[in-house]
Amino acid sequence: MLFMKKGFKKNITLRLKMFIFSFFIVLFSVFTSGFIMLHNISDAFEMEFGSRALAIARTVAQHSEIQKTIGTAEGLQTIQPIVERIRLATAVDYIVVFSMDGIRYSHPSIAKVGTVHEEIDQNEALSQHEYISKAYGVQGYSIRSFVPIMNVDGTRQVGVVNVGILSPKWYHLIYQYRSDIIVSLLCGLFIGLVGSILVANHLKRQTLNLEPYEIARIVEERSNMMQAMDIGLLATDENENITFINRLGRQYTHFFGTSVTLKAIFKNTWIAEEKLVRQESYRPLLLHDQMYLVRTFPIHVHERLVGHLIMMTNQREAQSLAEELTGIKVLVDSLRAQQHEYMNRLHSIAGLIQLDRQEEALSLIIDEITDEEELIQTLRDKIFDYSVQGLLLGKHSRAKELGISLTIDDTSFLTDFKNGLSSGDLVTIIGNLLDNAMDACLEREVQDVHLLLQGDKRFLFIEVQDSGCGISGNPQKIFEYGFSTKRREGRGIGLALVKQLIEANKGVILIDSTMDIGTTMTVKIGV
Repeated sequence: MLFMKKGFKKNITLRLKMFIFSFFIVLFSVFTSGFIMLHNISDAFEMEFGSRALAIARTVAQHSEIQKTIGTAEGLQTIQPIVERIRLATAVDYIVVFSMDGIRYSHPSIAKVGTVHEEIDQNEALSQHEYISKAYGVQGYSIRSFVPIMNVDGTRQVGVVNVGILSPKWYHLIYQYRSDIIVSLLCGLFIGLVGSILVANHLKRQTLNLEPYEIARIVEERSNMMQAMDIGLLATDENENITFINRLGRQYTHFFGTSVTLKAIFKNTWIAEEKLVRQESYRPLLLHDQMYLVRTFPIHVHERLVGHLIMMTNQREAQSLAEELTGIKVLVDSLRAQQHEYMNRLHSIAGLIQLDRQEEALSLIIDEITDEEELIQTLRDKIFDYSVQGLLLGKHSRAKELGISLTIDDTSFLTDFKNGLSSGDLVTIIGNLLDNAMDACLEREVQDVHLLLQGDKRFLFIEVQDSGCGISGNPQKIFEYGFSTKRREGRGIGLALVKQLIEANKGVILIDSTMDIGTTMTVKIGV
């Protein structure tokens, strides 16, 4: 249930969010303004009621019969009818007339006529002061006016007139002004709805019609993607302040802070000395005693330059990876081994000559020339590609240097490439398979590697057998990226790359391995 609620909140549209937000703002505004309006109306009513009650009280206090009879027994009979007629005529809630000793001579309730007024001790009107006050009674708040009654001559105070009008209750005011409140609420909601739609549409145009949760997801995805990339990435604003830097970017620049300028990171380099231009550039950069390949790209938003993207690649790592991926490393290692073997032969021949053993030196030369010529001639006759010829010749020399017997099957041939494969692909596949086979034989007494290579435009078949120690566990694990059984440092991508090349051309690679006997790897493409 909680997941459903979170999903609903996450997927709610911007337009609906803004409408709900506007609705509550308008609702709050209407209620707030309504409350203020009712409060002001209530204050206005109280002021009006106070003035009205004071005017009526003054009129009653000037009545001659009241002035003459208040304080006498006759007043108990004559004042009540007079005051009640005035109360009914003026539509006030009550009029009370009491003498200086607090005896009531009129009251809306006849039963209270002749009783003593409760506030007689604290009534300022007994001191010839007239005033208006607000008090809470049984029927609610009322506005009261107190006016002193003077005798006919006006020389002595004989009593007090109290006129009261009940204040209107808040729900009565709401009911009275309900039409205005409803119209204000509906107008506010309509304006809020239209405004929220217009603002939401404007914002969506600015954000490429994406909802806020979609923008948040894209930003998070892009950030994770850039953090996972194997190159250093830095982004700047138009003032060359760093706005983003990924994990490798921090590692390459040795910067682990939060805010800095481009010149502070790349001080004493061409990036700091030259202002980044609007065109792309690709140049080497020496930073912290390490060479990097740096590419800069301008970032434009609506044809306006808003910053730059800087991509940093470690030159040494890039070269090493490129050599391994393209097979150049395999060729170079093979040629290096062949050169090393030739140097050993030359040293042997030179030593025999210096010892005046010319016949043995000549015999060694003839044997070596014969073996090499036979291998070279075989490769020339059966393998048409020079890169593969050079690879096999180099691997043969490397095997002799390691004391391994590398045999190329007499039935081998390569007249053309299978569609989809290139010379570099074959060098990568054959080179890695032979390297793996020779490494497996290094600690064995019998060190034999056998290669069968057959291929043309229609198919490719490669079989490499070795007398190594075999593969323990799951043989397919050796094709996983990063897995390596070599003791020396290695990336563990050679056989993984071989499998990717084979599968990309809809082929298969099979492994038949027996512990302490050997392993056979078979590649079939188009077979």
